[in-house]
Amino acid sequence: MVAAAVALAVAELVAVVTGPGSSPLVAVGGVVVDHAPRPMVEFGIRVFGTLDKPALLVGTVLLVAGCAAALGAAAVRRLWIGLAGLAVFAAIGVAAAVSRPDADPGALLPTLAGAAAAAFTYTRLRSRMVAPSWTGPGEPGVPGGSRAQSSDEPGVPGGGRAQEHGEPGVPGGDHAPEGVERPPLGPAGGRDAPVLDRRRLLRVAGLTMGAAAVAGVGAHWWSLRRDVAAARGAVTLPAPTDPAGPVPTGADLRLPGLASYVTANDEFYRIDTALVPPQVDPADWRLRIHGRVARPYEITFAELLARPMVERYITLACVSNQVGGELIGNARWLGVPVRDLIAAAEPLPDADQVVSRSVDGWTCGTPTEVLTDGRDALLAVGMNGEPLPLAHGFPVRMVVPGLYGYVSACKWITELELSRFDDFDAYWVPRGWAPRAPVKTQSRIDTPRSQARPGPVTVAGVAWAQHRGVARVEVRVDGGPWHEAALAEAVSVDTWRQWSWRWDATPGDHELVVRATDATGAVQLEQRSPAAPDGATGWHTVRVQVA
Repeated sequence: MVAAAVALAVAELVAVVTGPGSSPLVAVGGVVVDHAPRPMVEFGIRVFGTLDKPALLVGTVLLVAGCAAALGAAAVRRLWIGLAGLAVFAAIGVAAAVSRPDADPGALLPTLAGAAAAAFTYTRLRSRMVAPSWTGPGEPGVPGGSRAQSSDEPGVPGGGRAQEHGEPGVPGGDHAPEGVERPPLGPAGGRDAPVLDRRRLLRVAGLTMGAAAVAGVGAHWWSLRRDVAAARGAVTLPAPTDPAGPVPTGADLRLPGLASYVTANDEFYRIDTALVPPQVDPADWRLRIHGRVARPYEITFAELLARPMVERYITLACVSNQVGGELIGNARWLGVPVRDLIAAAEPLPDADQVVSRSVDGWTCGTPTEVLTDGRDALLAVGMNGEPLPLAHGFPVRMVVPGLYGYVSACKWITELELSRFDDFDAYWVPRGWAPRAPVKTQSRIDTPRSQARPGPVTVAGVAWAQHRGVARVEVRVDGGPWHEAALAEAVSVDTWRQWSWRWDATPGDHELVVRATDATGAVQLEQRSPAAPDGATGWHTVRVQVA
């Protein structure tokens, strides 16, 4: 386990230079994410939410620790088992690292360096270890010791005599018990390296593991922040030629417990397949527009910033969001209309899908008609007045109102390929999710969630039906009649709306239910269904104790 900890720490240190994606933890985790069955993915998001990636990394570390302990037990008598196990782990790490879409030859170095460090650590500690059955307090090799008992001594089953210091099987003797390495011979035939007893071994192991943990976590943290942080800080966003208007006072009710109209960047949900955000230097960024087009071309980051910019409030939702869940947020996005970029490439008439590719190889397929029907689908460079955060797609991502993110919101985007749905299935489609996924009408109760006092209580929440708009929200108490809630002022059909309703609460346990109606007249579906394959349905229900 100590050797495994050293391996991970050294690998993370080397990954500071070669890039965080080359870390064997990240590379293997990426392979797990790519090949995990849909039920496992749904379980991870449902249980851990936006902490699914840290949970996977921690789980991987625990798995490595368990395997290392098992290997160590198997290698007590046969050193080659431990070294062979390290070689297998190294092979897995190398294979995972080179399989990543953005891998280069440097991706091999962290795993190889970590494996070499582990082999050195393991053989070094093992050669200085004394098995508890060999020596102990009062025995040779331990301060104050004089002799050792063996199974041949009187008083021991099968015993006949005692071994003395200097005899085979005793430190300083000719032979050590099978499976225990002797210290190396010195120039005069003695033993140069001191043998570690149990207490000293545990102390050395603890210090080594502690140092490895600090070094590994520190290196991982630093590698995620050092590469493009300075480049992001140097980006100056242009002023929009078509700015978003100010949020009307009546659009944000500012009630305790109610989600604010604009979601702060550090509170905005993050669900994607990247265990660590890809590091993309805007100076090197290129967007390639190709496929079923007459005029394929590339555009640089500077050229993108030089184009007319549009600024809009747009609400994004994850298809994995459960009824009443929080995988949804609203932000002010700055970017270039996707329809203009596509039009410049002159798409062919049969190109009904636009495949977006991330720098890490992830893909999503968006209906061409949605990107060209006049809605504010943007290739975004800004979020709430600043360059995109690294975790949300810096330097460029796509934002499309009215579609779930897995078919539209490509982060760290580098390609737009005009294609056909019949010709290509994007990342999540072979994994059982629908190829087309418009956002469903949903509503949520934010307050109260569990307790309230008798008397007038403000029940409030949010409702959304992106690109259709919310026309009505209703609340029901204990299965009684529906009561129409007051809607906050609408900013656009592409964002959520806050709502509120005054409830005269009486003591006892009560059930509150909410439903919304969109601008087309369609009422939110009552029947509960899971997120897969195209978004959850059902009315959000909370139980409130009034006392």
